[in-house]
Amino acid sequence: MSEEAGHMMLVYDDPSDQRSISLDDMSSTEESPDETRLSLETTNDAIPYIGQRFATHDAAYEFYSDFAKRCGFSIRRHRTEGKDGVGKGLTRRYFVCHRAGNTPVKTSNENKPQRNRKSSRCGCQAYMRISKSTELGVPEWRVTGFANHHNHELLEPNQVRFLPAYRTISESDKNRILMFAKTGISVQQMMRLLELEKCVEPGYLPFTEKDVRNLLQSFRKVDPEDESIDLLRMCRNIKDKDPNFKFEFTLDSNGRLENIAWSYASSIQSYEIFGDAVVFDTTHRLTAFDMPLGIWVGMNNYGMPCFFGCVLLREENLRSFSWALKAFSGFMNGKAPQTILTDQNMCLKEAIGMEMPTTKHALCIWLIVAKFPSWFNAVLGERYNEWKAEFYRLYNLETIEDFELGWRDMVNSFGLHTNRHIASLYALRTLWALPYLRSHFFAGMTAPGQSKSINAFIQRFLSAQTRLAHFVEQVAVAVDFKDQAGEQQTMQQNIQNISLKTGAPMESHAASVLTPYAFSKLQEQLVMAAHYASYQMEDGFLVRHHTKLEGGRKVYWVPREGIISCSCHQFEFSGILCRHALRVLSTGNCFQIPERYLLLRWRRISTPPNRHLQAPRNDHTERIQLLQTMVSTLVTESAKSKERLDLATEQVSILLSQIREQPVSSLGLRELSSTHRNLT
Repeated sequence: MSEEAGHMMLVYDDPSDQRSISLDDMSSTEESPDETRLSLETTNDAIPYIGQRFATHDAAYEFYSDFAKRCGFSIRRHRTEGKDGVGKGLTRRYFVCHRAGNTPVKTSNENKPQRNRKSSRCGCQAYMRISKSTELGVPEWRVTGFANHHNHELLEPNQVRFLPAYRTISESDKNRILMFAKTGISVQQMMRLLELEKCVEPGYLPFTEKDVRNLLQSFRKVDPEDESIDLLRMCRNIKDKDPNFKFEFTLDSNGRLENIAWSYASSIQSYEIFGDAVVFDTTHRLTAFDMPLGIWVGMNNYGMPCFFGCVLLREENLRSFSWALKAFSGFMNGKAPQTILTDQNMCLKEAIGMEMPTTKHALCIWLIVAKFPSWFNAVLGERYNEWKAEFYRLYNLETIEDFELGWRDMVNSFGLHTNRHIASLYALRTLWALPYLRSHFFAGMTAPGQSKSINAFIQRFLSAQTRLAHFVEQVAVAVDFKDQAGEQQTMQQNIQNISLKTGAPMESHAASVLTPYAFSKLQEQLVMAAHYASYQMEDGFLVRHHTKLEGGRKVYWVPREGIISCSCHQFEFSGILCRHALRVLSTGNCFQIPERYLLLRWRRISTPPNRHLQAPRNDHTERIQLLQTMVSTLVTESAKSKERLDLATEQVSILLSQIREQPVSSLGLRELSSTHRNLT
C-alpha cells in the first residue's frame, strides 16, 4: 500500500466483512492519467479493467453490478476509506461479490425468535476497487483493483435474476399489488395476474411471491397484541354460544398469542365419517397479519370439500407443527386420519411422524406442480410443456418399475441430471408418485379436478385484508354446512337422471346405494370391465384386456366370505372397486357388490355412528327441515322457466313481508339457534 493509504480510515458497510481477507493483498495498481479513459454509457466496455474511469462512484457500482449479473452473481458495497481530517471525504470504495465475507455471529435474544437461516457467504474474494482522483482537475473514480476469481459456482442467467439484488418491485407494481390485496385474492393469484398483464411467462417477474408477502406486510398497520386479545375473546364468545366449538391456544413467555387452532361442531361430526383422508394445507398466510395459516380439509361422499379445522402459527417449525397436530387430534377425540396430504415441508413431515405415527404421509401433487413454472420454465424453455406432459404420465403410472425406468429416461431426454429440483423430487418420490401410494386410501383427492375444487374451497374464506379477530367468524360463514346440505339435496335429486349403461344387476344395485359422485366412478369401472378377460389360476384369477396376450392383474376372490382383492390396489386407493375385480365378480355370477365394498363414506345416506354431538330432534326441528326441503324444491322447480321464476319471486316476496310482520319470541330464537347447530 502507498504511504498515504496507510493513514486512511476504514468504514465497513457490513460488520461481517471485518473478518474477511484483506482486499489490499490482491492485485492493484496506481495508474497515470494517460493510461486511463473514462467509462461512459456510450462505451462498450463489458469487463472492468485497471485504469477504467467513472464520473461517480455510483456509476462504477452500476457498471460492476451489470457485469456481475451477466456473469451469474451480484455485488454489494464492502467498505469505504477516507483520509483523516474533517472534510477530506471519501477516497476509496470496495465492491465485492455477494458471497464475500463470513457469517456474522448473532447475539441470542430470548424474547425474539431466531430464524436460523443458512448464510450464502463463503469468503469469496472477487472484488472491484475504485479510487478517487483529481489529477485532471475534475474529480473522477478509477478502477485500481479487480479480481474475478470466485470460490463458488456462478448462476445461470435464468437463476441469477432471483438474487435479492436483482429482485425489485416498481412503484406501479406496488400500487397494483395493494389494489389486488384489497380485493382479497391470494398472493399466487396476484402473481398470475401480473404475469398476464406484463405478457411474461410464469416465473419471469422481477420479484417473487415472498417479495410480495413482505411488501404486503409493510402495509399492515394493525397492533398484533390488540388483534390477539380480540381473537381470543371472539373464540370464547363462540364457545359460550356453542359448547361443541373447540379451540386451543398457546402464549409465549411474554403472554402474547403464539398459536391458536379451532374447529366447529359440524366439522367434528363430519370428520367422524370423512376424516379417513385429510389435506393439511399450510401454504397460505393471513396477509394482513403475516401469520402462517394451516387448514384441514377432507372430501365428503358427494365429492365436495369439507372443512375440518384451522390453525394460525407464529413460526413454521417442528415445535409449532407438533402442537398443531396434537390440537387437531384432540378436537377429533384422538382419531388420526389414515392418510394426510401436505406441502413439501420437512419440519411438518417430521411432526407427522411423531404425532401421527400410524398415518400415511404424502405430498399434495397440486402444491408441487404449482411450483413448476418457477422451477423449470426458464430451464427448459420451449420444451417445458413437453416435459410437464411427461411428468404427468410418469406420475399416473401403475407400477414402480415403470416409474423408475421412465424417470431415468426423462432425465436423460431433457438433460436434467444436475437440476436440484429434479433431484429433490426423485428423493421424495415415495411421498408423491402414485405408483408408491396406490395401496393407501386418498378418497380421490390426488385427482387434478379434486385439487382444484379443494383450492377453490379454501379461497372462499381467505382474504388479504381480513382482521384476525373476524377470521374465525368468516371461516364459519364460508363453510356453513347448511349450504353444503342444500348442495347435497340438489345432487340427490339428480339421481333420477342417472342412466344405467351396462344393464348389469350390480350396476343398478350400486346406483341405489352410492351417491351420484361415487356411482359415476364405479360405473366407469363397470363399463371398462366388459373389455377384460379373466382366467382362473390355481391361486386366483388373471385379468387382462382382451387385446393383450401378456401381463394382467392378479385378483383373489373368496366367495364364501365375500372377500375380493386386486393387485392394482384401486379399492385401497379410492374406495371404489376396480374393473379387474368387477370382471371376476361378473364371471362368478355375482349380482350384487359385497356390502364391505360399498363404503359408508361413499353412500347416499351417511349417519355418524357417534350421535353425542347432536341434540335430540323435536317437532320444531322437524318442521324446519321440512321447510328447507320445500324451499329447495321451490328453487329447482322455479328455475325451469322464466314464467315460473317470475311467479315464485313475486309470491315469495309477499310471503316474506307477511312473515316479518309476525312477532318473534325469545324461545323461538333459542330453538332456531339450537336447530341450526343440529342441522349443520
